[in-house]
Amino acid sequence: MRGPHNIIRLIRTGATFERTGAMNLVLDAFEAPKPLRILAHTMGWPFKWLGYKGDPAMPPATRALTALGPAYIKFGQVLSTRPDVVGEELAQQLRVLQDQLPPFSRAEAMLQVEKELGRPLNVVFSEFSEPIAAASIAQVHRARLTESGDDVAVKVLRPGIERAFNKDVDAFYFAARIVDLFAPGARRLRPMEVIEHFDGVVQGELDLRLESSAASEFAANTVDDEGFQLPRIRWEASARRVMTLDWADGVALGDNAALDAAGHDRRALSEQVLSLFLRHALRDGYFHADMHQGNLKVAANGDIIAYDFGIMGHIDEYTRRVYAEILFGFIKRDYKRVAEVHFEAGYVPADRDVDEFARAIRAVGEPIFGMDASHISMGSLLNYLFEVTERFGMETRTELILLQRTMVVVEGVARSLDPHINIWEVAHPVVEDYIKKSIGPRAIASDLMKTAKVMARFGPRLPALMEQALVAQSQEPTSDPGARAWTGAAALGAAAGALVTVLLTYLF
Repeated sequence: MRGPHNIIRLIRTGATFERTGAMNLVLDAFEAPKPLRILAHTMGWPFKWLGYKGDPAMPPATRALTALGPAYIKFGQVLSTRPDVVGEELAQQLRVLQDQLPPFSRAEAMLQVEKELGRPLNVVFSEFSEPIAAASIAQVHRARLTESGDDVAVKVLRPGIERAFNKDVDAFYFAARIVDLFAPGARRLRPMEVIEHFDGVVQGELDLRLESSAASEFAANTVDDEGFQLPRIRWEASARRVMTLDWADGVALGDNAALDAAGHDRRALSEQVLSLFLRHALRDGYFHADMHQGNLKVAANGDIIAYDFGIMGHIDEYTRRVYAEILFGFIKRDYKRVAEVHFEAGYVPADRDVDEFARAIRAVGEPIFGMDASHISMGSLLNYLFEVTERFGMETRTELILLQRTMVVVEGVARSLDPHINIWEVAHPVVEDYIKKSIGPRAIASDLMKTAKVMARFGPRLPALMEQALVAQSQEPTSDPGARAWTGAAALGAAAGALVTVLLTYLF
């Protein structure tokens, strides 16, 4: 219930932000207006002694969120994907948030597994280890399947985590309504949108069946990708609060010394991780949106292994084409075409000047291309581009913000492996290949065939639809006979076109 009882939790939150020195940093990042600043300090400063101290070694924002607990840690991680909301500086600080927490007992985990799977644990697992990793929402155990003897990883939700998260999310909604009341016009704030986005992400992670489903879809999309592996989901040993998947043996992608000792080519790996991400985002429109070193390993044969599918990104086909054309335009330094794509997609209002927009985009691209290859960042380019498009009236697109944030993370992983990687050289063939397949003649033929198939499914209903349209048109009162004739002709034309489409589908 989003009521006044949440005030106590908010007071403790404000007190912690005051005590850790994070209050002004957060208010500045959100560009909070004066009334909201007064309210925040009023709720925090007098009760500063009630706030959690946190770890003084951490930056203020991460120190405060870590001290406040799992829901706040996860909230910070989600906000790190929204630099459009919190600003780039704070988003950068939040990206280093770690949600490593003390584990709960093995015995408790075993009880939960038995309850969820509805069977005694030894029927499913012959071995079940102590926790090997513990985060804010769940922890992981290594186990062995009784039936096959295969080694697996078992992810188990923390006891009572749903209630704890929902309680804090309830307080977040209450805070968002207060912000709406005191700062209805604050730029970039959008408090209810931010909390709703966070709530959606968390609810997805609190049902491990959804993460299992995401992993399964991702695996189906990438099954033929050379140099890439995903651990298989074991559905027979998975449920809402338990997720079991094959154990992934390999070297952590963040351990350069171990990679070198194992004889892996770090330069090849850096190019591989970047090209794989771009391929997934452009080709499939479905990508791993949390591709940091902690979620990646390198198998003995050099394949990259990805796991932890709690945060996945999705981009529809049309947006992928627009994104690819924008990237390709920057690669070719064709800024006029980049500007035209924005107008064609409706991202920028039609009443703006395309030439002026092209000049603004050139101001984004040219300084980046003037840099040394080791300093060129596609993520930074997209960030600067969003700033320009915002000035020209483009509305924020959450899916592109998530893509940009993931691009920054992937670039960081690639540069940690090879500091001299040329991002554009790696991206060029992937983007060019997608452009050829999605925008050329083959793409036109494919689009027409998809349209024909849709029309074919409606084939049996077309006569009735045409009759309804004609009857409605004939009964519609109008003083303009020409308009009525035009409407009738349009209906007949649409029906005839649909009929031809259906016939072509059946013929070819």
